[in-house]
Amino acid sequence: MKILIANDDGYTAKGLQALYEALEGLGELTVIAPENNCSASSNSLTVSRPLSVNQAHNGFYYVNGTPSDCIHIALTGMLDFKPDLVVSGINNGANMGDDTLYSGTVAAAMEGHLFGIPAIAFSLIERGWKHLDTAAQVARELVQKAIETPLQPGTLLNVNVPAVPFEVLQGNKVTRLGKRHPSEPVIKSSTPYGDPIYWIGPVGKVLDSALDTDFGATQNLHVSITPLRFDLTNYEQIAATEAWVQAK
Repeated sequence: MKILIANDDGYTAKGLQALYEALEGLGELTVIAPENNCSASSNSLTVSRPLSVNQAHNGFYYVNGTPSDCIHIALTGMLDFKPDLVVSGINNGANMGDDTLYSGTVAAAMEGHLFGIPAIAFSLIERGWKHLDTAAQVARELVQKAIETPLQPGTLLNVNVPAVPFEVLQGNKVTRLGKRHPSEPVIKSSTPYGDPIYWIGPVGKVLDSALDTDFGATQNLHVSITPLRFDLTNYEQIAATEAWVQAK
């Protein structure tokens, strides 16, 4: 079993090290991660400059680019084999609901998905690494399950783990993405020279946290497992859009 591991918090992040240690013994592990923190980088690829790949003392490869860059480079020229599984994380904070669109952690897994490789993204829903060992144990169990019962090619799973002791978890729950209210306003400030600058504001409040959503599941101490796909087509709007295009 060849497993390619990435993240978006950078190659020195505690979550990446915990994920690597959790998966040791399950297969041949290769780690390639961003040189710096790339949270909220989504699926961006760097095309305006060349990228370099270096290797840290612990064997991890790191790239001066985005999470998607890392997986893309690995799959299109760096590796001389095709991984059986792409695993991303463990992220420092949740990736649920609308936030998955911005997530670099999910994007790294999605890059594997785009190449037809089963992929899983893992996130610990509270920042600060509290109970990181819980998320690591969940990751090991789910990856082991993916080895024993292989996922379909191109499967993309988004896993969010409550930050509680492992024995407190209420099991796994397959969910859909929840919804948030729009984000809070930007925070306006200024440079020492008086020029205006803006900080992106906090995320909005949760709007849909029904029991079958990722928000609802984690609130009830379940591990949320959401199958995702890249196809953004709104099939319900195809007929209406066709009518709009044809309207005189």
